[in-house]
Parts: sequence; structure tokens; C-alpha cells
Amino acid sequence: MTSELQHLLPSVIKIVKQVGHFIKSESQHFLTGSVEYKTSNDLVSYVDRCSETMLCEALDRLHPGLGFETEEQQVIRQGATRWIIDPLDGTTNFIHQIPLYAISVALAQDNEILLGVVYEINNQDLYSAIKGQGACKNDTPIHVSPTAHFNQSLIATGFPISDFPNKSKYLNCLGPLMTQTRGIRRMGAAAVDLCFTAEGKFDLFFEPQLKPWDVAAGALILESAGGLVSDFSGGTDWLYGKSLIGGNPHMHKAFLNFMKTI
Repeated sequence: MTSELQHLLPSVIKIVKQVGHFIKSESQHFLTGSVEYKTSNDLVSYVDRCSETMLCEALDRLHPGLGFETEEQQVIRQGATRWIIDPLDGTTNFIHQIPLYAISVALAQDNEILLGVVYEINNQDLYSAIKGQGACKNDTPIHVSPTAHFNQSLIATGFPISDFPNKSKYLNCLGPLMTQTRGIRRMGAAAVDLCFTAEGKFDLFFEPQLKPWDVAAGALILESAGGLVSDFSGGTDWLYGKSLIGGNPHMHKAFLNFMKTI
């Protein structure tokens, strides 16, 4: 399987970069009047939908018959082995011309992520991983930070956009983190947050109410770079459990202990 994935990865990267070029070109003349609302704060555009269709069609030609699990559900096909796709992670950033958004593509077998690619479009940074083979940024190996203490850490998070069942607990943790760390960043694209954590820019990332396409590729890249990923309870249900903590091993353990005090 590993050799097959190694053969597959360059073609997936080529497809993702081609779609990234389309997204970048559309950003030059995108009109906010074309924005649609899935919910009050959950935005979508023709760029998301076109990008998803392009990705699905190209990946299906590359490896026919696999399933698809996608954010915009332009292509629906069940399958234990499936592509998990976010065609434009950071849509709100894209719409507001904030230059941080990405394509996220993962290949999964049941709940195991085998391959992950995240392409941060504006800086043209390509993050990739094959399970058990390490992680790379633009073909250079990356590794999580060695930071071991909150007072030396920079932490990333994200805000829920449509579902707020644990809002009070989430907000309660931000105050102590503001005073105990070097700061908290909210970039607006979970796939990028996970990759930034994988390369040591951030020491830890956490966010509630995430979806599989937000985290599948980035979580594999983070784990492959030496990080730990879990749900908020420290368990393994981060892909569908709607909560994720990811960081270097020291900070992941410290954050789980911190959450018990909130």
C-alpha cells in the first residue's frame, strides 16, 4: 500500500496545484454579490463548487471508483476508501480578500487517513504526508516544535460558525490562555492551522465543531510531523467527533490537563 501511495501522491499534488491556480485566478475578479449562505455565517460561492467538481473529476480519473466525502457535495459516492475534500478551506478569507486559504485533500480507508495534501494557495506552500512516511512542506521534511511550556507557546484556534453547544466552556478557556501563553491566533482555515502546527509555527491548535474535510489531511500531516491529535477528551474520535486538539506531544498533554480545570 505504501508504494502505491507514493506513486499516487505526485499526481494528487499536480491536481491540487492546478485547482489552486484556478482559485487564485478567480480571486482577482471575484464579486461578493455571488456569495451564498449555507447558514448565517457559513458562506459558499461558485469558486468552492467549481473547485470541488474539478478536484473530484480529476481524482476519479486518477483512481476510478473510490468514494467521495466533500464539503459542498457536488459529487456523492459512498465508499470505505474515499477522498475527503475541502475545495476551499477559508472561504470567508477568500471572499474578504484575506490571503490565507487552502485546498485540503485526504485519502481515507474507513477512519484511517492514508494520504494528505494541503495547498496554501497564496504562498504556494504544499504540505503533504503519507501515513508512516513523515511530512513535508514543498518537499522539505517538517517537524513540530519542541516547546514544552504554555508561557513559551503560541496557540491557534478557530471559532464555530454555525453551532455553539459548548460556547461557554470554549470562551472560558480563552482568558487563561491569553495570560499564560505568548498569544492566540485565529487564522480562519483549520487545514492551514494544522500545517502551521506541523512545521512548528504554532505549538498547538484546538477548535470545536469541525468537520471531517476541515481536518482529515491536516491532522495526518501534523501526526506525521511528530505531533499528537485527539478529540477534546483525549480520545481518537477527532475525525467525526467535531472537536480536535493537535500539537507537539508536550503541549498536547499540557492542554488536555488544562481543559480539565475549565
